[in-house]
Amino acid sequence: MQRSLEQRMAIKFCVKPEKSAAETITMLKKAFGVDCLSDRQIFRWHKAFAEGREDVNDENRAGRPSISSSDDNVKRVRDLLNTDRRLSVRLISETLDITKTIVHEIVSESLGMRKEAKILLKLDNQVTDDGYTLWVYSGSHRGIRPNFSEMALSFVFDVQHDVLDLDKQSTD
Repeated sequence: MQRSLEQRMAIKFCVKPEKSAAETITMLKKAFGVDCLSDRQIFRWHKAFAEGREDVNDENRAGRPSISSSDDNVKRVRDLLNTDRRLSVRLISETLDITKTIVHEIVSESLGMRKEAKILLKLDNQVTDDGYTLWVYSGSHRGIRPNFSEMALSFVFDVQHDVLDLDKQSTD
């Protein structure tokens, strides 16, 4: 936004000494490089300033204003995500009464959050004779498999979901 405002001021400056639109384009491309406005935009602004326009700011647009950049909505989404980072866009949308596309835009662009790859281990559960459930990692699943360098991942979960290490039990 600020960059295009500078370019519009430069176009207005070029109109005063009666430079042509083609000369203005050449000068702007030399000055701004890849960040330069398109040729069509330069022609449009050059014509507007040549016809007597003085204001370099855009005119107000008709229609519904964008609410995605609302600081209030960004704060509300950030606060909700701080309580639970695993919330889905749909659930945030329903909770805050904001459309899903706007929530997605806030999460991805304003907050800079993105999904990370998950490593899900396939666990085979086996119920033992003493009533414990034995969860054993089996490396035979398809998908992302971490390299544990032959490290055994065996845990016993009792009824209260306490984790007991099998290796420690076998040495006792």
